Amino acid sequence: MSTIHPTEIKLHQASRVLEIAFADGARFELPCEYLRVFSPSAEVRGHSPATATLVTGKENVNITAIDPIGNYAVRLVFDDGHDSGLYSWNIFYDLGANRENYWQDYLRRLAEAGHQRQA
Repeated sequence: MSTIHPTEIKLHQASRVLEIAFADGARFELPCEYLRVFSPSAEVRGHSPATATLVTGKENVNITAIDPIGNYAVRLVFDDGHDSGLYSWNIFYDLGANRENYWQDYLRRLAEAGHQRQA
């Protein structure tokens, strides 16, 4: 996928949703919890799929800052202290386009690990 550039990034802190629009017309509403558990950081993704960490307990996490990194990414700062990992435009697009599949896989992995999300 070639690099895609967003036309708008808007954080809705009250609902804990990051809205991002792209030049091709795609618009995604990505919950902060979703962005946190799918962080592109080595802390979450590991250095290979075998070393990835299942992040739990982030139902109420919020984003406190969005720091631009050049013209290709942002660093999200979460209120739980997590601030590593760069969210490139391609990562945002992928997370948006595949949100339902990724989320269902996350819920399956939670269940397999014996974790349950808080209501």
